[in-house]
Amino acid sequence: MAPRDQAIPEALYRNAINLNRYSNGVARRVIDAYNDIILDASFQLAAIDEVTSPGTTLRLRTLLAQLQDSLGTWAINSTTVTQEQLQGLAVLQSEFIQDQLRKVLPSDAAKAAVRTVEISPQFAQSVVTTDPTRVNVFTLPEELTAQVTGPRPTFSLTAREGAVITLPNGATVQKAFRGLATQQADLFTRTVRNGLLTGETTQNIARRLKGRLQFNQEGNVRQVIAAGGQLTKLANNQVLTIVRTSINQVSNAATQKVYQANSDITDQYRYVATLDSRTSAICARLDGQIFDYGKGPQPPQHFNCRSVTVAVISDSFLDEFGLTRDDLNIARVRPSKTGLAQVGKTVPANTTYPSWLASQPVSLQNEVFGKKRSALFRKQIKKGKSPTEVFRQFVRSDGTELTLEELERLTKNS
Repeated sequence: MAPRDQAIPEALYRNAINLNRYSNGVARRVIDAYNDIILDASFQLAAIDEVTSPGTTLRLRTLLAQLQDSLGTWAINSTTVTQEQLQGLAVLQSEFIQDQLRKVLPSDAAKAAVRTVEISPQFAQSVVTTDPTRVNVFTLPEELTAQVTGPRPTFSLTAREGAVITLPNGATVQKAFRGLATQQADLFTRTVRNGLLTGETTQNIARRLKGRLQFNQEGNVRQVIAAGGQLTKLANNQVLTIVRTSINQVSNAATQKVYQANSDITDQYRYVATLDSRTSAICARLDGQIFDYGKGPQPPQHFNCRSVTVAVISDSFLDEFGLTRDDLNIARVRPSKTGLAQVGKTVPANTTYPSWLASQPVSLQNEVFGKKRSALFRKQIKKGKSPTEVFRQFVRSDGTELTLEELERLTKNS
């Protein structure tokens, strides 16, 4: 019989990749709108030739006031665009997860047991990172459920009044965009003022602010960011982070709600991280662990989190339909990015991040842990300890890593 923690449909791995691409697309819309504002302001700044003329001060003040207003409007529009995209994503993700849950189950009778989940129009605004369980799920009372014949009852996810999307640092998406707009308007003002005081021309200041960016800049989102200047590169990265994290939050919340609405089919979930050198310590530590719904950690655990959760089909449900885990339509492998070149390969489905890391070249281990830590990692494994045991020694449950001094003391005594 296949182990309880291997029930991962292959399509869920592809879905995680597609969500990342989707994030880039949404972020590109927001980034392009921001960059157009900065480019317009930079070109206006460069057109001011006589900085000592009587009308220059007024022109600069007018320019800065216009920039501030434009960025304020951009923040409002960006929040609206992001929330609209998140709402659409929540609907699509819930439908996808319901479909995948049915595909995992081999018999028509088992597939028919999957409940349908409807996403309310306010679902995206209702998702709260710190306590996603506070989004209500309404079901039929038991006495009414017993009277229902045919398909299982439909579950409706409803928004908690007054709730909004929040990021891992507690800020809302709206607050994040507003803060970024204010920060960048102030930076533009300081940069211009300091440049003029040091005798720099407005043309040079404008070039520093916008970098190599042009209107209708070609390339993917990363290429656009790389072309940026002092006022665009960091801001573009921050936009990408806000969008990616919000999408991860909403997609995982919708996924969890589908699973929880089908609690007779799945009673636990597995935390699944990405097998590559960019995965955070906290997600690497959680990879492969199984938790009860409402009692374990959920993505995003940090900004730019790429982890997902996957349903574990309950033993009682399998017994009810006369199934075994070997009957489930699940992937027997999971993708990984191996070696320094991060080449895409596959590994057995029950491979966890610590065991994957232990099988990687020393150069990649150094990239993850650093040379001294990775040497201690290999040393402990040679002593007969499992990679998971060693990894959990190196990384605390909150995702923070032990210092070298702490690790050296720990490894000496073990």
